[in-house]
Amino acid sequence: MSAPDTLALVGAGKMGSALLGGWLAAGVEPGRIAVHDPAPSESLRALAAEKGFALNPPHAAAEAVVLAVKPQALDAVAAGIASLFGRDTFLLSIIAGKTVDNLSARLPVSAILRAMPNTPAAVGRGVTGVFANPATSSDQRAKAQFLLSGVGGVEWVEREALIDAVTAISGSGPAYVFYLVEALAEAGRRLGLPADLALRLARATVEGSGELLHRQPEISAEILRKNVTSPGGTTQAALDVLMAPDGLAELMARAAEAARKRAEDLSG
Repeated sequence: MSAPDTLALVGAGKMGSALLGGWLAAGVEPGRIAVHDPAPSESLRALAAEKGFALNPPHAAAEAVVLAVKPQALDAVAAGIASLFGRDTFLLSIIAGKTVDNLSARLPVSAILRAMPNTPAAVGRGVTGVFANPATSSDQRAKAQFLLSGVGGVEWVEREALIDAVTAISGSGPAYVFYLVEALAEAGRRLGLPADLALRLARATVEGSGELLHRQPEISAEILRKNVTSPGGTTQAALDVLMAPDGLAELMARAAEAARKRAEDLSG
């Protein structure tokens, strides 16, 4: 895999900046990169000065355009970036909900990839689901893979509609995990633990469990769960509640469906 010869990043918020950091860490030459952001942060200005990539230069066609703006900003942004697209440009969009048809109607490009990274990308531990439309070549897919792998794992889906499901599971998923920490800490407080201690215990438990998953990829989450659970013990008593027909699995399915539906709504 290799980087595009020229690369334009449109939008340098949290996710755009995470991708940019991943490219620089992967050795992409800063001179290949142009970042376009109407209100660059001081940290972005400082990084541009340090690393040498172009910040808000005059528009020029790039081999790859990465679109990392909020869904509601697409119309306004699209009107001003047409000159970034040449005959062989491909578009990599990380905008939630905006379909290939939405994007092709607003931008002069045929090769379009939709991707959904997640916030652990900021520490290089993200995972990104990505779809490529039929106009995307194998070389363009490979270059998109390179751009996304700088912030974590990459998983391809063959139907565009599945990107909304990816959004619901891994895109929004970190928030579910963070809320689990909050809920576990609150449960501890209700059991009489000091609030700060309950939070430390909950946070360390989720951090450690995630690291165990990371370090033992050959062992399924189901097996890891069973390894902690003694028949008739304390963990089993708790799991009897969580695994009831109306328990955590059903609640998570409802939550993910709500997220998927919202992603569909954003396509309008």
